[in-house]
Amino acid sequence: MTTTIIKTTTKILAPLILVFGSYIILHGHLTPGGGFQGGAVFASGLALLIVTNKYDAVKSLFEKAPLSVFESIGALGFLGMACLGFAGYTFFKNIIANSGFPLFGGKTPTGINPGYLNTGGTLPYMNIFVGMKVLAGLTSIVLVFFLIMRRERDEW
Repeated sequence: MTTTIIKTTTKILAPLILVFGSYIILHGHLTPGGGFQGGAVFASGLALLIVTNKYDAVKSLFEKAPLSVFESIGALGFLGMACLGFAGYTFFKNIIANSGFPLFGGKTPTGINPGYLNTGGTLPYMNIFVGMKVLAGLTSIVLVFFLIMRRERDEW
């Protein structure tokens, strides 16, 4: 049974947590964090939403959200980015960093990087795919626990 305070706090905090998780995923190649940490933060925001909503609402929402598909896309995308390095004859070679690729692929500055987002090459893409895999996996775990606990409670 959730109270009005919990529901109101969740409505305020959940969007902030989801945005912060996205920020950590997208800026992981420049700041502490990355795909795993951002995916875990994002999944905690989804877990907060799962726990504070009713069983039927959560079940119907996540029947439409294919978490296993997101997890598979994350894993295959990460491996695909790693295999791009074979174009440079090395697995995981960061071939986009100095190629002039328009998104996340500008020329890497010499010396200290002043924080340009477009100099990460393949790293931001890998963070996005890892974040997608982690958020789908952790959310699936929380969702299964939630559905099992609610079903058992309803059977009492």
